[in-house]
Amino acid sequence: MKDRSFFTQWPRMVLWSLFLGWLILTLGSCQTTTSPTATPTDFPTITSLPTDTPAPTPTPTVTATPTPTPTSTPAPTLTPSLTPTPLHPLSIASLRQGNYPGSALTVEETLAPGVNYDRSVVSYRSEGLKIYALLTVPRGEKPATGWPVIIFNHGYIPPDQYRTTERYVAYVDGFARNRYIVLRPDYRGHGNSEGVARGAYGAPDYTIDVLNAVATMQQYPDADPERIGMWGHSMGGSITLQVMVSTPDVKAGVIWAGMVGSYPEILTWFQGRLAAQSGATASTTLVGRGDIWDLAVRYGTPEEAPEFWDSLSATEYLADLSGPVQVHHGTTDETVPFEWSEALYASLQEAGITAEFYQYAGDNHNLSLNFGTAMARSVKFFDTYLKP
Repeated sequence: MKDRSFFTQWPRMVLWSLFLGWLILTLGSCQTTTSPTATPTDFPTITSLPTDTPAPTPTPTVTATPTPTPTSTPAPTLTPSLTPTPLHPLSIASLRQGNYPGSALTVEETLAPGVNYDRSVVSYRSEGLKIYALLTVPRGEKPATGWPVIIFNHGYIPPDQYRTTERYVAYVDGFARNRYIVLRPDYRGHGNSEGVARGAYGAPDYTIDVLNAVATMQQYPDADPERIGMWGHSMGGSITLQVMVSTPDVKAGVIWAGMVGSYPEILTWFQGRLAAQSGATASTTLVGRGDIWDLAVRYGTPEEAPEFWDSLSATEYLADLSGPVQVHHGTTDETVPFEWSEALYASLQEAGITAEFYQYAGDNHNLSLNFGTAMARSVKFFDTYLKP
């Protein structure tokens, strides 16, 4: 009975077992496909990985934040560290910054006296050089503050032909006999003065020698340091103008037939004059001379570099003149353009500077036809501004 029951029930039991197995498999498959998607926080903690398996880089949690509006910040202004361009030694600004101590006068030779004054050859120092000069000192009772002084700037004379006691004898005598100390410097390279004569327009040397002459006379025991005037002829007129816009120590100036054009005008004059003398082009004539044309070669022409050329021109600084100016010029001067003195006088008036202008019809560069008249006017002018 029992055995029959087992065999009778076995097929049914097999079927139930198969059914239950299928049911379990079906339920397991459904659970796997319906499980929720894992988030980064659901990853299990991994304590170790094989050394040849790179560790997974966790994805960071990103919190959305508003993008800030950029604030406009001006870029900082940077101070350039470039070295300033040095002033050219010929520029008025450079002359003003220079140091001109002068020195004591040393008597080198005593000369025969004049009518009412003593004469001697003296020397002083300028940039370490020994500069010779002609000195006249009035005889008689000296004023309480000392004698007024005239620094005498001669015109161009070939340096190898220059002699301290020659040329301008009557000019110096005209001032000396009217009771002025007169100092006539021999610019460097002239006569016995040390140094090289490089010219007045391509180098500041002569002007520096005169500035040191001014300082020297301020130290001279018989001179009144507050009553110093300056006279200049031709090239010396250019020097006079440069000095008077560079120092306040010269109280009055007189210029005869002066090279008083602007630097561009002087350049043009120089080119034409030397080219005509040599028959060559101006550039061929002047390059390498160390004179004004070399400035054009190095810095550009006045058209190319107007600010540079203006910086050299005393005519650009007339409002700064240290005192009144008297100008003389012959209308038929064949050396220096008469028009330059005309233009200078007009510019002096425009700048508000006390000025006088005398033109001499038909006269030459030395005012030979009107020398006495021009000298009398010059003395009177100095008397007005240098004597109590």
